[in-house]
Amino acid sequence: LMETKPVITFLKTLLIVYSFVFWITGAILLAVGVWGKFMIGPYISLIAENTTNAPYVLIGTGTVIIVFGLFGCFATCRGSPWMLKLYVMFLSLVFLAELVAGISGFVFRHEIKGTFLRTYTDAVLNYDAEDEKSLAVDNVQSSLRCCGVNNYTSWLGSVYYPANGFPLSCCSNSSDCSPQDLRNTTINHTKVYQQGCYELVTSFLETNMAIIAGRMCCLMIGMLCLKLIGMLLACCLSRIITANQYEMV
Repeated sequence: LMETKPVITFLKTLLIVYSFVFWITGAILLAVGVWGKFMIGPYISLIAENTTNAPYVLIGTGTVIIVFGLFGCFATCRGSPWMLKLYVMFLSLVFLAELVAGISGFVFRHEIKGTFLRTYTDAVLNYDAEDEKSLAVDNVQSSLRCCGVNNYTSWLGSVYYPANGFPLSCCSNSSDCSPQDLRNTTINHTKVYQQGCYELVTSFLETNMAIIAGRMCCLMIGMLCLKLIGMLLACCLSRIITANQYEMV
């Protein structure tokens, strides 16, 4: 028994360090989810043909990982075999979820342009200045200083244009652009941004997603390796403790 105590102590130390690193990855996922919700949420809502919960999934996953990272530290300090086995099961689920998410994200990135063109065109044509997609269109147009899909003429076929003209988010100069001007078909096209949003948005998304994808690819490989190491450490520690009936005093 005395010979196994140093081994158990060594494994515990490694697993506690691992659990802390695991906890850090959860905090990173939580931060990315919050960033995605507030920074690229409007773009995501327009890319997705149905309402997407991707930022909330990241926030939820990050929170769960933080909790289980702390649980892993607690289970290791207690030296409880059943807690360690539960920790291994959780690490296995996270490993599979990350693998599926990584593959799905790699495939999805090639579909951005086609999906965005379809959903953004639909959002413009059915714009009512009130629903979520309409507010997302306003956000995109005002923040990227653009109007319409390919250009401002995209609005001419919308249900909003006949009665209201261009939306206020299309105004190139807010101090010299009134709702009356936007309804006046003689001058309204001179008051709005001339560039369309499609190329700007896809360029913005591809640039940001390329950066994210590159970093996430490296992180994903590292994290998957860490999950395997963590599962191996937890399994070894659980078996040694069970075999030697070791308990913390």
